[in-house]
Amino acid sequence: MFPLRDENPSVLTALGTFLIVGLNVAAWLLVQGLGAEPTLTRSVCEYGLIPGEILHRLPAGTRVPLGDHLACILGQGPTWLTPLSSMFLHGGWLHLIGNLWFLWVFGNNVEDAMGHARFLAFYVVCGLAAAAAQTLANPASDLPMVGASGAIGGVMGAYAVLYPKNRIDTLIIFGFYVRTLAVPAYVMLGYWFVLQVLGGLPSLGGEGAGVAFWAHVGGFVAGALLVRVFRDPELLARQRARATVFG
Repeated sequence: MFPLRDENPSVLTALGTFLIVGLNVAAWLLVQGLGAEPTLTRSVCEYGLIPGEILHRLPAGTRVPLGDHLACILGQGPTWLTPLSSMFLHGGWLHLIGNLWFLWVFGNNVEDAMGHARFLAFYVVCGLAAAAAQTLANPASDLPMVGASGAIGGVMGAYAVLYPKNRIDTLIIFGFYVRTLAVPAYVMLGYWFVLQVLGGLPSLGGEGAGVAFWAHVGGFVAGALLVRVFRDPELLARQRARATVFG
């Protein structure tokens, strides 16, 4: 299932969502050189989160090969900053576009329920929770973690709690079978969450396949729990009054 759009108009202008999108694009352009090497690898090494480095499981100077004769040398960047900086970096064009698409589909209605400032704070807290979950799942890992997907997972968790019956137009691909179908948000988001848990199970205690599944899980759970703290009841009621839902 791939979300195409939700059928719920925004109440507020999604300034926080726009700002997050802009920061990710700016980082891709100014810090990551639009994915050109060696700028991309250098940015991932210096500003990506490496669990074994931040937990001091790996000594400074450790060389981590990343392929094509490129490598990270641990201890060269501001390690304390990486839980925050990593959530604004990406590993490639598809990684960036895919993450920002999910944010665009779900972020505006969550921002509607919180207001701009609360939404931005919520996003950052969920991103930090996602980083913590991935770090605890693989505390000795030497692989850099980058991407907005953990924080966006928090937005998706919040959406699932706030608008479980909202209609999501979804692209379904099963072999040669391709169609679009409107499903309740809890179906689409529940399916996504189960995939993340199943994807993460083999990586417990070891290296995964290069996808930070437990960051996705941690962000989603954090968002589902914290939304009750960050939501504005008046704004939420106004948004729900405009929503298109399954009965």
